[in-house]
Amino acid sequence: MAQLILKPGRERSLQRRHPWLFEGAVERLEGRARSGDTVEVVAADGGPLGKAAWSPISRIRARMWSFNPSEIIDDAFFKRRVAAALARRAALPGLAGQQGLRLIHAESDGLPGVICDRYGDTLVLAFSSAGAEKWRGAITAALQKATGCVRIYERSDADLRTLEGLATRCGWLQGAATNEPLVFDEHGISMEVDVVAGHKTGFYLDQRDNRLLTRELASGRRVLNCFCYTGGFSLQALAGGATRVLSLDSSGPALETARRNLILNPKLNAELAEWREADVFDELRALRAAGEKFDLIVLDPPKFAPSPAHAEKASRAYKDINLNAFKLLTPGGLLMTYSCSGGIGIELFQKIVAGAALDAGVDARIVRRLTASADHPVLLDFPEGEYLKGLVCTVG
Repeated sequence: MAQLILKPGRERSLQRRHPWLFEGAVERLEGRARSGDTVEVVAADGGPLGKAAWSPISRIRARMWSFNPSEIIDDAFFKRRVAAALARRAALPGLAGQQGLRLIHAESDGLPGVICDRYGDTLVLAFSSAGAEKWRGAITAALQKATGCVRIYERSDADLRTLEGLATRCGWLQGAATNEPLVFDEHGISMEVDVVAGHKTGFYLDQRDNRLLTRELASGRRVLNCFCYTGGFSLQALAGGATRVLSLDSSGPALETARRNLILNPKLNAELAEWREADVFDELRALRAAGEKFDLIVLDPPKFAPSPAHAEKASRAYKDINLNAFKLLTPGGLLMTYSCSGGIGIELFQKIVAGAALDAGVDARIVRRLTASADHPVLLDFPEGEYLKGLVCTVG
């Protein structure tokens, strides 16, 4: 097995159990290793530090499989990691009975570059790192055996794969497509999921708890849901007793799915829902010009800043939508605002929202901080894993 020798002092991040090694930390590679191969990581003084997956093209040259130098990385290793991830979720009562669930959350579950979401009897897998690609078969087999799911679809199409020198790959690994749409239940609401062409793995499971909170807050309120995608927040608002729900998105196909989702839930009052295809930035201004007002606004935009390099431009976009949302709120109204951008930290996000409130001329207070649901854990030594942040603000 090849040895990855670090520069003096560069072992400190591994001693804090951070799973990434950047190219600047590497002194040399002794021996031969192909992309995805397991290498021994060694400090400059020769001390063993663990086992990692080698990635000669990426700036992240190695991702740690284990901080135990004697641990063997084989099929049994991945069976253990999968079993541990499923056990963590089984131990959380709030996840019991959920048909839509994230089973593997990459580094935070000890499997860098691996994502697995479950929708009923279907698994959706994504492999985004060289090491995950190398062990793709073993990981898939471990998940299939542990869950018993009859259908497995691969969505290895994230941009991160290009940074690892990997080509895009999507397709059925087990089972096949059917003529019937894939439907799962979330807190009593039926949702259609397109695992082939939908965003991410077909749905945003990380917002599950926050959608339920929207339901709890929506009673008697006029609701505006921006960047609504397939209507998850909107349908929960209707279920919670909203008097009107206006949903905005620039994607016509997403809105068509949202309309079908409403039909899937006949107990909801469809007459209270309006789906509008529009550019959200422009439509927020148009709603202001029309004198519209709302009691609850949800802002759940796409990733404006995938890295800190995009933070400045993204900050302007976040401020724009939050400022206009504050202007559209009634006194005592609530704003649920989110950022899923890894390049925007919570402190910066709060600063942006505060600036938007100031420019909107409103007094706003944070009444709750929000994050991803519990099946998206964050490893304490890997803060990069905490990408979703949200604020519930009240005005007046």
